This record gives sequence, C-alpha cells and structure tokens, in this order.
Amino acid sequence: MSPINRASKIASSMAAKSEKRSTNKMQVPIVELSECIVCGVCVETCPQVFRLNDAGYIEVIELAVYPESDVNDAIKYCPVDCIHWDTQSV
Repeated sequence: MSPINRASKIASSMAAKSEKRSTNKMQVPIVELSECIVCGVCVETCPQVFRLNDAGYIEVIELAVYPESDVNDAIKYCPVDCIHWDTQSV
C-alpha cells in the first residue's frame, strides 16, 4: 500500500470514529430561567423531570433518559414557552 493510500485510509478511519462518537447524543429539556415565571406548570405536569429548588427556581432533574411525551406536555402547557429540548453529547 502506498503512503498516500495508507494516509487516506487512516484519515477515513479517524473520521468514521469521530462521526460515531458524535452520534451519541441525547435530548435534554432546558428551562430558560430568564423567561421562567415559576408558575409550576412543568412541575405539576412532569414532576419526575422538573422541580422547584431551594433558591426558588425551576430546575431539570438529571436523568439518564427523559420521558419525551411528559416533557412535551410540559413544553406545550408552559405559559411563557421557556422550556425546550436541547441535544447534548453523552
């Protein structure tokens, strides 16, 4: 194998590994605290994901997987639309 072909094969392999790593993503709900009015709808709708912390702010509970339909309900019923999904690498 020529040095050029070998270098090309190595570059392709590295790109494939990088692409494989970047596909390990998960959806995470995010609350924009600057927009949140702390109405509690998200906590009532989806208490396994959202809670009111000691400082008086809504926070997202860290989970391995988030229940999509329940979070979508919290997003749907939020009166100020301050909840959204974010894709994060894991």
